[in-house]
Amino acid sequence: MSRPIRLIAIDIDGTLLGTNVKLSEENRAALQRAHEAGIEIVLGTGRRHHFALPIAQSLGFDLWLISSNGAVTRSLQGELFHQDLMPVEVALKISRLMEAYHEYMVITFDRQGEGAIVCESHQRLYGVIQRWMEKNSPYIQYLSPIEKALVTNPIQAMFCGPIPVARIMLERLESCDFRPQFTLLRTQYDHRDLCIIDLLNAGCSKGHALERWANYRGIDRSEVMAIGDNYNDIEMLTFAGYPVIMQNASEDLKQSGWTVTLHCDEHGVAAAIDQALERNAAITNA
Repeated sequence: MSRPIRLIAIDIDGTLLGTNVKLSEENRAALQRAHEAGIEIVLGTGRRHHFALPIAQSLGFDLWLISSNGAVTRSLQGELFHQDLMPVEVALKISRLMEAYHEYMVITFDRQGEGAIVCESHQRLYGVIQRWMEKNSPYIQYLSPIEKALVTNPIQAMFCGPIPVARIMLERLESCDFRPQFTLLRTQYDHRDLCIIDLLNAGCSKGHALERWANYRGIDRSEVMAIGDNYNDIEMLTFAGYPVIMQNASEDLKQSGWTVTLHCDEHGVAAAIDQALERNAAITNA
């Protein structure tokens, strides 16, 4: 007999938020209904914990955040469940390998205040992620060369650039002789000509973090729904017994056999949650 859904993991950008980067009242209300029905909600995002926190707090109930693509799992109050940092030695190798692309490079650390984010300059980055740079400006420290920041283990290294440039960076990273020492995750927005390449500790992903959390909570993967829209959600969607992909996802992701919900501007998260609640009710009443 099918099991009811007990945990829903939701990506933020392009999934929970619309293209206007805002949370709709429809999605907020659906999450509240799920919470009141006893379903645990977890947000799984590529954002840093602090950058994702206002979205989580606006939901109106307590929950946990899987941030930085699985590298950090924290409560709204800041309680740390798990931290999966990249060894500084690996980060240094990546920085040296990608020296020609330092203008597109960002390193993040699990700390507050200036220095949580480090880059060499803003010129190239403002061309592709201006809003992100402006929102995070209080946390950005500029250091050149960027290796000066690598005196402690970072959360991740990140490269943000136009898709043609990103293809070259991806090829260089994928073919390096220490490739097994890091996880490479790609988030791509064709309509913005933007590709974000996240490099994390080997084995780190939203999927691994979700599996770790579900095991801790005693929840079987068959009782987990995951909702996402991009390539960095693949491991999370693969782990979940009930994977849901957004209509605004790329066509190749929508061919994976996962349930396709509505576009993020059409409150696709709310539609998926309501289906989950209906399914749970049917199981309970069977």
